[in-house]
Amino acid sequence: MPSYFRPNTLICLAATLVCMATGARAQSTQSTQSAQPLWEAGAFIGAVGTPAYPASSDRTGRVLALPYVIYRGDVLRIDRSNVGARLVHTDDFEVDVGFAASLPASSRDVAVRNGMDDLGTLFEFGPRVRGTLARLSPGSRIRYDVPLRTVLEVNNGIRIQGFAVEPELTLEVRDVYDGWRLSTGVSVVIGDSRLQNYFYGVPAFVATAQRPAFEAQAGLLAKRLSISTAKAITPDVRVFSFVRYENYDGAANRASPLYVQTSGTAAGVGLTWTFARSSDRARD
Repeated sequence: MPSYFRPNTLICLAATLVCMATGARAQSTQSTQSAQPLWEAGAFIGAVGTPAYPASSDRTGRVLALPYVIYRGDVLRIDRSNVGARLVHTDDFEVDVGFAASLPASSRDVAVRNGMDDLGTLFEFGPRVRGTLARLSPGSRIRYDVPLRTVLEVNNGIRIQGFAVEPELTLEVRDVYDGWRLSTGVSVVIGDSRLQNYFYGVPAFVATAQRPAFEAQAGLLAKRLSISTAKAITPDVRVFSFVRYENYDGAANRASPLYVQTSGTAAGVGLTWTFARSSDRARD
């Protein structure tokens, strides 16, 4: 696990995990959503662990304790699995702009990257198309998401590290058992050559006998299966968890010396406490 601390990483990760928690609240009708407050404020505590990078055998993780805000405006949305601007919205179709984030990793803590640049905090920002394919029951649906993201690295400055697209199919169930909500999805991650080189490229000046120079190419990065659950313990307290399995078989850069294993997992658990909410209600 990296030994250094970056507050901006924690803030972004907390926002992402809180969104995962609220994302498990699969909403089946517009009238159900309209009963929600326009905004909520609270506190979050949780932990997350992930591979240092896709196909790495080393891991990175954080314990988080931070405040959070949820806002369900007509355009600005901090809710579900996204933080950003909603540009188009109907009951079964949306276009929005938002972000995701991932943890940094120090190369001194990743054996095959010794002597290489650290992997910084990654922010993925860009448009997303999402919609409902089928409503299986009043409390469940199948939806699709197609985000196209610019990947920005924060590490002694901000740099564009490429582009990624991750089409995903998700099953959402509002009440699986005793108030537990479930969301499970499958997706593929495709990256351009710049992003692939960020993870798998080995410049000649850091090449060694065990780590030969390598130029990565665009293509498949990973296949993912994710499951998240959440439950309201009280009207103000929710618990949640998520697990994501990644498979790298068929990835574009399996020949890289930085490609170490064919699968990996990420997981997180947390608790949210809402201590304030508006009397105004979101319109949808």
